[in-house]
Amino acid sequence: MSEVQTHEARRVALESGATTTVECWGEAGPAILCVHGITSSRRDFTRLGEALAPTHRVFAYDQRGHGDAESDRPMSLDVLAADLRAVADSIGTVAAVVGHSWGGAVALVGGPKVARALVLVEPLIRVAPGTFDREYVDDLAGLLANPPGAERDDAVRAMFAGADHRDRDGKVHGMRALQLDTLRRLGSDNRVDDGGWDLRARLAALKIPATVLLAGSESVVAADDLAGASATVRAETFDGHGHTLHRSAFDRFAEIVREAVPA
Repeated sequence: MSEVQTHEARRVALESGATTTVECWGEAGPAILCVHGITSSRRDFTRLGEALAPTHRVFAYDQRGHGDAESDRPMSLDVLAADLRAVADSIGTVAAVVGHSWGGAVALVGGPKVARALVLVEPLIRVAPGTFDREYVDDLAGLLANPPGAERDDAVRAMFAGADHRDRDGKVHGMRALQLDTLRRLGSDNRVDDGGWDLRARLAALKIPATVLLAGSESVVAADDLAGASATVRAETFDGHGHTLHRSAFDRFAEIVREAVPA
């Protein structure tokens, strides 16, 4: 298959006045807007964009503090959802929002106002008080102690040496300028230690179709996170795959997105 060239990369202004970069693959067809997770960037969806470009337009943008995003504060989910809506407004009609992990939470908060369907990959529906730093910050302290530059880039490449080169390049891009304080604010701005990160009520109130993709082991989504979900929500488990199943089981993931948004 011939290489698919990026159709467009442009800066988009958010409500705050800060800007981010939005990238698009494909020239025609339904629009899919993708939201990346912690330590990633818009380039986490390069493979999806290339795969669906013949029939869809796939958009992805850099969330605050990641990739080429201009701003890294505040980091509350409501503000991040407003960023999503600003990007969606710059696109026009959005058929579906796809979100991974943190991006899945942002998609759940902001996506129903801009799209007809959601695909949530291992979304952070609920984060238990007292666990955020341990689960999402502390392990990165050593790596992010390296200032932005070649040494950090090389360390990230080494961490993902076995990954598809596009996924590896995406991680380098996502973490190139990332600061540890940005991740800490993601927890504190959402009052995680006070129980503030709990999106089960939003999942229960959904009125649009949503497909939740779950890791077969060590999923961040607990069984009771989905217990009260709306009838429009269906879950699919990827046995043998972990939190980044959209990379490790890419073909299956891409087919589910394609089915959620018929061309």
